[in-house]
Amino acid sequence: MRIGAIEAGGTKFVCGIGDENGKFEHRISFPTEHPDQTLPRVIEYFQDKGVEAIGVGSFGPIDIRQDSPTYGYVTTTPKPGWGNYDLLGTLKQAFPVPFGFDTDVNAAVYGEVRWGAAQGLSSCLYITVGTGVGIGVYSEGQLVHGLVHPEGGHLLTRRHPEDDFVGSCPYHGDCLEGMAAGPAIEARWGKKGHELPVDHRAWKMEAFYIAQSITDAILLLSPQKIILGGGVMQQPQLYPLIREAVLLNLNGYVSSSAILEHMEEYIVAPGLGQQAGLSGALALGLTAWNNRVSSI
Repeated sequence: MRIGAIEAGGTKFVCGIGDENGKFEHRISFPTEHPDQTLPRVIEYFQDKGVEAIGVGSFGPIDIRQDSPTYGYVTTTPKPGWGNYDLLGTLKQAFPVPFGFDTDVNAAVYGEVRWGAAQGLSSCLYITVGTGVGIGVYSEGQLVHGLVHPEGGHLLTRRHPEDDFVGSCPYHGDCLEGMAAGPAIEARWGKKGHELPVDHRAWKMEAFYIAQSITDAILLLSPQKIILGGGVMQQPQLYPLIREAVLLNLNGYVSSSAILEHMEEYIVAPGLGQQAGLSGALALGLTAWNNRVSSI
């Protein structure tokens, strides 16, 4: 099979052609510019590829309610030109194939469940910490959408006792994204994260905030595994700091050997690495194709 995959990020678009086994034969990436510049490049890429379905994992917020008149739209994003833009509809006009459509982080968690670190599990959480913070939720064998879709990057946080940074989120100030995303690190310390030494106190503070969101997720959703991706998580020293902080937060309350004895296998890096989002988009496309076939 030839399935198209689109990881529509706020910074760049990644497009690829893969098969039903999660293997890619080709991919391409380019900056996310105005839709009038970006979508023609996407369409041109797939034009002669003979794809049987296409999956899209998109930055958001997006409308994923299939009964909604704005299904497939990017909605309230502040990114110029993309607010209330019919992303899925534009693609459907160019390609008469089944489409899968979800958030970029839901795509990432779906890819990890299908081919990555969460294979065989019925629940998993994927948290990406980069330019923003996003959370994808897979629970009881399916992706979680709810009223809109999970926006766990904007969970409210307790403030670190040594932190006087006001927060960088334009909506909430000191929510998780406002305190822990890449721009917050740079604004607080005057340098990008990759420019800070591994023993800088920034990383314990970063772990403090990320661990709060994980603790909340464990108590609310009880996932079987938590995967941390994104640019900020390219700092390997964060993982042990986060695990330690989560154990401290839970204080023995959740009686599970996965947490109490095997935390290094419970909070992990993506098994698919930087390819989790694109692989998830491929899985969304494959599911859309399977659903079309089963309905015939």
